[in-house]
Formats: sequence, structure tokens, C-alpha cells
Amino acid sequence: MANPVTWFEIVGKDSATLQKFYADIFSWKLSQPAPEMGNYSTIDHEGKGIGGGIGDAMDGNARVTIYIEVDDPQAYMDKVTKAGGTMLMPITTVMDGVTIGMFSDPAGNTMGLLKSNPMS
Repeated sequence: MANPVTWFEIVGKDSATLQKFYADIFSWKLSQPAPEMGNYSTIDHEGKGIGGGIGDAMDGNARVTIYIEVDDPQAYMDKVTKAGGTMLMPITTVMDGVTIGMFSDPAGNTMGLLKSNPMS
């Protein structure tokens, strides 16, 4: 697959409740929430499946977002908007030099673009 799905996140109004819910049901091990990042916790996936995180929704709307790994997030965001998608979050560098952006597709699904930091 040229551009695989490499990350997911679950966000909502109450990240602590969501974190407990998923940890209790699936025995997920979560990092300590980072208050400066919307109480975001990463999930230790132990090398199986894809990584993910659970945190507060900045806009208060609950959703699940999948992130697609790309080599040039801005070039892909340009493709998205030309194809009829809507940019929701501009390309931004976040923790450890990871670059992300978010968009909605023509059906309104929230999706993300991600470029990992190869040094992390």
C-alpha cells in the first residue's frame, strides 16, 4: 500500500471517561494524559496493529479519525482540496516533529494526513 493508515485517534468531550472505557474493555495500556495536548494519551499497541491515542476534542465533537501516512502532507492537502475535500486543520508540526493535518472528505468523514519523524 503506497500510503498506509498508521494512526487513529478517538476524541470526545470527556477524555478521562473515554480512556477508562477503552482501557477497561480492551486492556489497552495508555500513557499519562498530556494536559498541554488536550489530555491526550497514546495507546501502547505493543508492536501489533497501528498506534493511536485518546483525548479531548478541541471542538467538543466526538469522532474517530484515521491518519494516512504521506511523504508531503501539504502536497496531499492540496490534492484533497482540489478533489472536493475541506481542510479542517492546516498542516502542523506536533510532538517529536510529527507533521499532521486534518480534512473532511465529500461525505463529511474526518480524516488525517501524517508524516512521521524518522528520527523518533
